Amino acid sequence: MTAPESADLERSLGRRMRGAAGLAALAGLAWVARDVPLALGGRLAGGRAERAARSPQFRDGTFRNPASSRSMAGAPDRNLVRELIFGKQKRRPTAPVPLVRPPAPPVAADPHHELNIVWYGHASALVEIEGHAVLVDPVWSQRCSPSALVGPRRLHEPPVRLDELPPLTAILISHDHYDHLDLPTVRELTARQSAPFVVPLGVGAHLDRWGVPADRIIELDWSERHEVDGLTLIATPAQHFSGRGLRRDGTLWSSWVIAGTHRKVFYTGDSGYFAGYADIGAEHGPFDATLVQIGAYDRAWPSIHMFPEEAVSAHLDLRGGLLIPVHWATFNLALHDWSEPVDRIWAEAKARDVRLAVPRPGERVVVDDPPAVDGWWQGVA
Repeated sequence: MTAPESADLERSLGRRMRGAAGLAALAGLAWVARDVPLALGGRLAGGRAERAARSPQFRDGTFRNPASSRSMAGAPDRNLVRELIFGKQKRRPTAPVPLVRPPAPPVAADPHHELNIVWYGHASALVEIEGHAVLVDPVWSQRCSPSALVGPRRLHEPPVRLDELPPLTAILISHDHYDHLDLPTVRELTARQSAPFVVPLGVGAHLDRWGVPADRIIELDWSERHEVDGLTLIATPAQHFSGRGLRRDGTLWSSWVIAGTHRKVFYTGDSGYFAGYADIGAEHGPFDATLVQIGAYDRAWPSIHMFPEEAVSAHLDLRGGLLIPVHWATFNLALHDWSEPVDRIWAEAKARDVRLAVPRPGERVVVDDPPAVDGWWQGVA
């Protein structure tokens, strides 16, 4: 073989190898993205779209907040991408987050007045109220993302498995973002439980695409309610946004009232601080406990996530009894230190004489006898 022939052969082999590598890369990308279209969920159509169009919250093809708000306020003195990559914040714990496997619920002296809260991490919680169990924003996946291989990864494991949950009365969803509505978790709960999914308007399109039976999907607009086994679940306003892909605000977002005969709990979902909390407190309060979002805030998006001090203000507006902070510790979704939200709310609660409980993930809080705040997170921050 001459030198030119050898060179031609090498070039030909090189092209074939690059082509094979390219095909392998494409195949790998296709494998990674195979579940993404399904995870994006469904879209409003038919009767669901017609109902959305009649909502006072729906204008010009999208849902709107109760007051003017912007998701990004603008921070011209900051480069958020650079800060995300090179910022000096301690956005992860330095040691494992302590988890608790709660024993069976204590036998209540008066079951008709029972009220316990089990926080599983981030916004996922179990409300044990008057003999019923309501699961809030369950996310058990390793990532809050449409892909199982990319996106924010859990900083601690779920303290219990989904098959260890008690029989549920209802599953509440606040909105359709990936850290609150998770396809694999929904699928497993659909198979293992019989409880209805009670969701804001439009979110049922996602559940419908994922195989949740139609008779287990209850969609509510703000101020609408659903009665189930003696509990009343009321969708109330929040100031946020929605979307699982490029399209924004095609489904509604909500806060929730969970009311029994004697006990009441309020869950903010994700929300900026707004005047509506005082209205909710006046109409539906007082509340024995509030679950209030405290993490993933930034001055670049002040209208859609509360700062910890605002969370205390919201709790007082709502006429809340015990404040239990949620939406922190589990996923790294903002630029603040991992422990900053809970440090700030502890200081603010003490300054304003607000009863506070900060459980470890999996720890049960008996609302009438909550554990003292002990700063457990400071040892792993």
